Amino acid sequence: MSKEFRVVVVGGGTAGITVAARLMNEENPPSSVAIIEPSEKHWYQPLWTLVGGGVFPKEESMRDERDFIPDGVEWIRDEVTTFAPRDNQVDTAKNGTIGYDALVVCPGIQIDWGKIDGLKDTLGENGVASNYSYDHVERTWAFLEDFGGGKAIFTYPATPIKCAGAPQKIMWLAEHHFNRIGVRDETDVIFAAASGGIFGVSHYAEPLGRLAKDRNIITHFQHNLVRVDGKKRKATFEKLDSGDQVVLDFDFIHVTPPMSAPDFVKKSPLAAETGWVDVDKHTTQHNEYENVFSLGDASSLPCSKTGAAIRKQAPVAVENLQAFLAKRPLKAQYDGYASCPLVTGYGRLILAEFGYGGVPMETFPFDQRQERYSMWLLKTQGLPNMYWHGMLRGRA
Repeated sequence: MSKEFRVVVVGGGTAGITVAARLMNEENPPSSVAIIEPSEKHWYQPLWTLVGGGVFPKEESMRDERDFIPDGVEWIRDEVTTFAPRDNQVDTAKNGTIGYDALVVCPGIQIDWGKIDGLKDTLGENGVASNYSYDHVERTWAFLEDFGGGKAIFTYPATPIKCAGAPQKIMWLAEHHFNRIGVRDETDVIFAAASGGIFGVSHYAEPLGRLAKDRNIITHFQHNLVRVDGKKRKATFEKLDSGDQVVLDFDFIHVTPPMSAPDFVKKSPLAAETGWVDVDKHTTQHNEYENVFSLGDASSLPCSKTGAAIRKQAPVAVENLQAFLAKRPLKAQYDGYASCPLVTGYGRLILAEFGYGGVPMETFPFDQRQERYSMWLLKTQGLPNMYWHGMLRGRA
């Protein structure tokens, strides 16, 4: 065995850094903690919607990973290849086998670009955009700036995704932009989603549905994108309710790609049948291996995959992890809280907050289903600062 630690955290994204920072802020932190993370950069991905909408340059979303590794934590710049939970070990690509007393698995989500035929060949060209790639996010705004009218399609896949509201956020920004530049009357704005409705929580679906009607958004539900022909400007969808295929022409298309758990997680003993790390939805503890915890996008927690959800999951995971190490009962409970700041245009935002079962869990003493400029300021200024200076430091 190359090295051994009291706690090993797999993944140095939002969940991994937040958990490690909280652990080290504890009165009695673990004697040794390691983060296994190959990337030297850290991204605040919620900003990418606003990059695609021309509000921020993409560089605003990126920092050096080393600046957020908590003091006292060893950063192993490597990839995990396999898990051996019965032996309390993980195997890495370059650093051999690493042992642990407790393991926290939070490597994030995998974007499966190749599952849409033709997408990788045309992404960033021929009016085909996606805000889910740092390398291509600026192309979204370039296409919108040059848009002269026609058909603009915004897709949503038939898989769980990070930030379920993001596919429509860029749609609302684009629709507002088309009005600003005077081409809205010559444009069909189309939301083609594999979902059965515009949003999965009924409390917010109702006002969003009204907005779609008021702003003449064309909606096609149960439509899953399976093929993109960039040169011919044609998108092929499978209708999930019938199995039929329909082809829609486009002048611009924003694609939200299918996503899944990372392959090395899917293939491991830690995975449920769905591929996600199999954990209790309240304690974040693995359902079979009691010294394994998981949170964030790679976990099986049945909630929206958002940074706001991680903000509430991390304190639970840390408290229960510490309890496990001290051989105490696990008392902390996660209630499924997630938040989705639904950008509905420039200077407009509906703040959706809800827990398990879609139960509203709102913060502010007003109707959060109404579009508000104050919530736009929260999205564009408050939340990024909270992320970089609070959450990743284990303080928020």
